[in-house]
Amino acid sequence: MKIIVIGASGTIGSAVVDLLSERHTVVRVARTAGDYHADLTNPDSIRSLYEKVAPFDAVVSCAGSARFKPLEALTDDDFTASLSNKLMGQVNLVRLGQRYIQDGGSFTLTSGVLANEPMHGSAAISLVNAGLEGFARAAALELLPRKIRVNVVSPPWVSETLVAMGKEASGGMPAAEVAKAYVESVENRSKDGEVLDARKFA
Repeated sequence: MKIIVIGASGTIGSAVVDLLSERHTVVRVARTAGDYHADLTNPDSIRSLYEKVAPFDAVVSCAGSARFKPLEALTDDDFTASLSNKLMGQVNLVRLGQRYIQDGGSFTLTSGVLANEPMHGSAAISLVNAGLEGFARAAALELLPRKIRVNVVSPPWVSETLVAMGKEASGGMPAAEVAKAYVESVENRSKDGEVLDARKFA
């Protein structure tokens, strides 16, 4: 398959590329690195990417950012940035991508465990993650006639990210293990409209 990986230069994205490249042709996309560049906050940038790369069989998004702050500190801008990047950026990957993807293809998006396991400071991220999961379930229903699947991978804290933050890696999951859930979403055609908890693939 020809698979577009968005966020290919990131911690999870790099691990996903490594696994998928063993059996598929991978197109690496990032904001400033990779084979192509794209900005999730800009629909025209996403559309341009698809026009250049089409046709393709799958899109995997390992990208998207949202603000982590106490509720009382979250501003209008924090919510706008979170919604326009991680939520609407990935929604637009599907909304715009459906016109270019092959029948029988798949979209795999990224949420996170904070959708169902919130913590202090996660209000904006929990909102975005939960919204993304709801969107994927509904979009999957509408794309059934073309057998196009839509799934979401929900990663926990990633070990490498915790180390970069100066915390203990043992509290997270290695990116190479998290990447297995993305491969499952792409390759297992029975997976559709599902949220895959990456911890179950360790």
